[in-house]
Amino acid sequence: MTEETPGFDEKPDVPSGATPDDAEPKAASPSAGEGAAPDGDAAVQIAGLTAQLDQVRTALGERTSDLQRLQAEFQNYRRRVERDRITVKEIAIANLLTELLPVLDDIGRAREHGELVGGFKSVAESLETVAAKMGLQQFGKEGEPFDPTIHEALMHSYAPDVTETTCVAILQPGYRIGERTIRPARVAVAEPQPGAQTVKPESQDSAEAADDKESGGPDEG
Repeated sequence: MTEETPGFDEKPDVPSGATPDDAEPKAASPSAGEGAAPDGDAAVQIAGLTAQLDQVRTALGERTSDLQRLQAEFQNYRRRVERDRITVKEIAIANLLTELLPVLDDIGRAREHGELVGGFKSVAESLETVAAKMGLQQFGKEGEPFDPTIHEALMHSYAPDVTETTCVAILQPGYRIGERTIRPARVAVAEPQPGAQTVKPESQDSAEAADDKESGGPDEG
C-alpha cells in the first residue's frame, strides 16, 4: 500500500458546471480613467506645439528676408560690374582713338590739298570708316556760335557782320565719342565790333522825316 503525496499534479477544486478557465485568476483590468490624459495636459501640449510653430514661422521669415536681401545685393553687384565694364571699354576706345587723331588730321590735310589719291586714299577711307564704327564723330563748322565747352579759340578778331562770338575758321576739327569730347575744335573766332551802332535804313529815315513835316516840324519856343 502506497501513500499519495500531494504535489503539483493536484488540481484545484472546480465547482460543478464551471470550465477550467474559470478557475484561473483574472488580471485586474485598468480603470477607464487611467488610460485618458487629463484635459490640462492636452492644453499644455497644444500650447507647446503652437509656440514651436511660431518659432519656425519666425525663423522662416528671417531666412526669407536674408535671401531677398542677398538677391538684391547680387543684382546691384551685377549692374555695377556691367556699368564698370562698359566704362572701361569706352575709356579704352577713347584712348585708342585719341592716339589716331594725328593720323586723321594728316588725312584731312591731304584731302584738302588734293593728295588723297590711289592706294593711300583707300587706306585712309578704311581707317575713317573703322573710326566711325567705333563711335568717333567729327565736329566744328565755320559760322557756328562759339561754345567754350567744345571749342578752343586760337585766334581772335572783330567783325562788323557778326552779332555774337562766332567761329569764322576751323583750324583743327574736334572729335567726340557719344557725349564725351576727346578733343575740342580749335578755331578762329570773331566778335562784334566794339562801339558799333546799328545804321538805320534809308527808308526808315525818310519815313521819320515825312512824319516830322506833317506834324509841322519841331515845336518852336
